[in-house]
Amino acid sequence: MTISIKPTVSGSTIEQDGSAILSIDASGNLTVPNNLFVTGTAPIPDALSTASGSAPSYSARAWVNFNGTGTVAIRESGNVSSITDNSTGDYTINFTTSLTDANYSLNVTTSNASSGAAGSGPVSLFITNGTNTRVAPTTSAARFLTFSYNGGSLIDCEYILCSVFR
Repeated sequence: MTISIKPTVSGSTIEQDGSAILSIDASGNLTVPNNLFVTGTAPIPDALSTASGSAPSYSARAWVNFNGTGTVAIRESGNVSSITDNSTGDYTINFTTSLTDANYSLNVTTSNASSGAAGSGPVSLFITNGTNTRVAPTTSAARFLTFSYNGGSLIDCEYILCSVFR
């Protein structure tokens, strides 16, 4: 494998075995071809790629997959430092790096392992202060409730999947 930097009038290209893998313009901006992926650690998220089409592509600012029963435990996450189990069906995800503002979209999906278990299926959620009162989200954390679909009571869920887009 040969990697080379080829300067041009407007900037440079970085090539691997004769194919451009990065273009650098005169201002130092990087461009990645549409068919390549950039992987690594912060500040470059794993498997971030450019998308085709005219609509912009946005990446998740944070995500987490965690067990919300018993002692809560993160299975995997990105930009989530911890989970707070406030009480039954009341959770807070804490961001490792705060978001620039609180105008984000929090998406939550929940399920229990048994298809007949209470709460498997649809749940309602909203940002809360723990007393079923809506409050504004913050840049450092997102708090939400999980409800049983068949009784409306707060429940813990075995699988809780959250993503934050901004």
